[in-house]
Amino acid sequence: MIAYWHNPRCSKSRAGLALLEENGAQIKVRKYLEDAPSADEIRAVLDRLGIGAIDMMRTGEKRFKELGLTKDTPADDLITAMAENPILIERPLAIAGDKAAIGRPPENLLALL
Repeated sequence: MIAYWHNPRCSKSRAGLALLEENGAQIKVRKYLEDAPSADEIRAVLDRLGIGAIDMMRTGEKRFKELGLTKDTPADDLITAMAENPILIERPLAIAGDKAAIGRPPENLLALL
């Protein structure tokens, strides 16, 4: 089962979901803007991704700048910002067992199959 953090308004998120479905994946969709992940869930995904918090953020989002965040902001502060403002989480994001992938490009998600 693949947990899929999805924003239906995002073309990349829709493309990633379609790609997984076309490849027969069992998917549990989570509309993360409505059902925001906790800071602990974000930390767990970061561990699976093996990246820093800034690398899972949409730094071009208006909210990123409004909050005064930068690439030098401490990771814990970035994680808190993502939990409180899920629009800052890069999308789409898929989690399967102890692995995760950001679907940019959507083909990155195939590594979870």
